[in-house]
Amino acid sequence: MPYYHRVGDVPRKRHTVFRDGDGHRFHEELMGQEGFSSRSSLLYHRHSPSALSAIEAVESVDAADGSGGSAAVATPDHPLTPRHLRTGELAAGADPVLDRHLLLANDDVRLSWSSTSGGTSTLYRNATGDELVYVQQGDAVLESVFGRLEVAAGDYVVVPASTTHRWTSGERLELLVIESSGHVAPPHKYLSSAGQFLEHAPFCERDLRAPDAPLLEDGDDVPVVVRTRSGLSRHVHRQHPFDVVGWDGQLFPWALAISDFEPIVGSLHQPPPVHQTFEGPGFVVCSFVPRLYDFHPDAVKVPYHHANTDSDEVLFYSDGNFMSRAGSGIGIGSISYHPAGFVHGPQPGSFEASVDQDRTGETAVMLDTFRPLRLTDAARHVADETYWTSWNR
Repeated sequence: MPYYHRVGDVPRKRHTVFRDGDGHRFHEELMGQEGFSSRSSLLYHRHSPSALSAIEAVESVDAADGSGGSAAVATPDHPLTPRHLRTGELAAGADPVLDRHLLLANDDVRLSWSSTSGGTSTLYRNATGDELVYVQQGDAVLESVFGRLEVAAGDYVVVPASTTHRWTSGERLELLVIESSGHVAPPHKYLSSAGQFLEHAPFCERDLRAPDAPLLEDGDDVPVVVRTRSGLSRHVHRQHPFDVVGWDGQLFPWALAISDFEPIVGSLHQPPPVHQTFEGPGFVVCSFVPRLYDFHPDAVKVPYHHANTDSDEVLFYSDGNFMSRAGSGIGIGSISYHPAGFVHGPQPGSFEASVDQDRTGETAVMLDTFRPLRLTDAARHVADETYWTSWNR
């Protein structure tokens, strides 16, 4: 993150002896990126975070590929076909982590859907990269070694790689999960050389939320599911990993409400990069929020037809009225997938419907990848087979 944060008790100098009131020494853990050369945080544990009582392989094929309840093998999109994926047809699960449906993937990024009726996930640590989670429905708490982070529908949540965490909710929880092969961050174009958000950035430090108090739990022989590129393992910790009395640094989970993204508008149609919110290795994520339409008297207010010559485009429709997609079957909870090589644009009649409108009323999350995506059987199973004909009407 582009700013320093401190929670709980930490010593005045780092890498010095730090004890509690009874004289017991806390165990210091440095959690850092890029081999001690990038963002990091120092955490102070009551017990050794390395002490394990067991290590086990998790043998489930689906779970080992990060997807529960559906086939997780992703295969090339052939023949090249634009698709409308209906997430409402995916089976609900019990665990927001292990019961995810993997839909689209390449070597840089994986897109999954999770729907549960409430409860608490397994303790989880994704060692392959950061996760960017968009909360579509429900209030929840991300509990981690960094503390509690309350989130709600419309929040983006960034979970740094190798963060031990779990999701808990007392109600139906729907999550769109983007798993990165590396790190997720605000676009560099919004940041100064010192990491501060610049004046032209559509959001800033004031919009970001982080854990603000330690989360201390006791327990012995606590299992944590760990994901690596080889699959899933289970590490049984001798003491509960939520034993951090304090931490400080620039690496921690954080949340941003999509409604706090301030849209950039112009007299003529602005291209998708003005909506960019995050970047990761091989992909970007953009936010479309209610905004004024283009105000030139002759402006074409709906997006023009375009060909993705260098990227696959995935759009998740979160809320509102998607005027440019009217007649396509797209609605709240839909995912559209428009691969490179397919020319796409507004549905027939969209231009005429937009003439007397002065603003949009939609909220959507867009993922653009710069290597081709592959599809799982779960994605194919919930795809509208007639979607590719929707521009013919």
